[in-house]
Amino acid sequence: MAVAVSSTCPGLYCGRMMVNGSVEGECGVCPRGERANMQKVCERCIESPEIYDWLYLGFMAMLPLVLHWFFIEWYSGKKSYTIVLIYYAFCLILMMMLRPLLVKKMACGLGKSDRFKSIYAALYFFPILTVLQAIGGGLLYYAFPYIILVLSLVTLAVYMSASEIQSFKNLVAKKKRLIVLFSHWLLHAYGIISISRLDKLEQDLPLLALVPGPALFYIVTAKFTEPSRILLEAGNGH
Repeated sequence: MAVAVSSTCPGLYCGRMMVNGSVEGECGVCPRGERANMQKVCERCIESPEIYDWLYLGFMAMLPLVLHWFFIEWYSGKKSYTIVLIYYAFCLILMMMLRPLLVKKMACGLGKSDRFKSIYAALYFFPILTVLQAIGGGLLYYAFPYIILVLSLVTLAVYMSASEIQSFKNLVAKKKRLIVLFSHWLLHAYGIISISRLDKLEQDLPLLALVPGPALFYIVTAKFTEPSRILLEAGNGH
């Protein structure tokens, strides 16, 4: 239904309330679950999110998981999604209620301070993630595919370098290394799918063949960039 509005709202995301078929009140933030239409009137969101929107929500849900992996020492050495903030709140509550019990039962071999280190870390990074979502949610919405790819490439290179993986034999020597590798491959695939959105399957699906590329490139070229070899050749005047 077209609605005549005498004065439009100046902002892109503010609107006026519809009460009993007429527009009332001043411009302001639309209630949760509603957004402003072309006439700057708040209306309920009834459309299903697109695949890119679901991928974005998946990315925001994965961030705490990846940070938990990091702090449990897996590694050696445009739109307002308030659902993300609600999800983080539930994560924090459940973590404080359940994680101490799980850690106490499953990590008895570690010292007391080490066992609860990941919980203390989460008490820092959950507020940080909440602030990032509240302030820069729009930027994250458009940039998250590239953030995934860059961070997954950098962390994979750092992990393989710190673990001194220079051959396939080194890579498969420990099950933990394969788990870390496959986890990064999943992140690579997630980033590629988020960028392509799989709009054209026949063109986009072959891009997933690039997922193992960074790890293979690293292993093939690692022997040429090994620091001791570079220093030795420099000393020999090569």
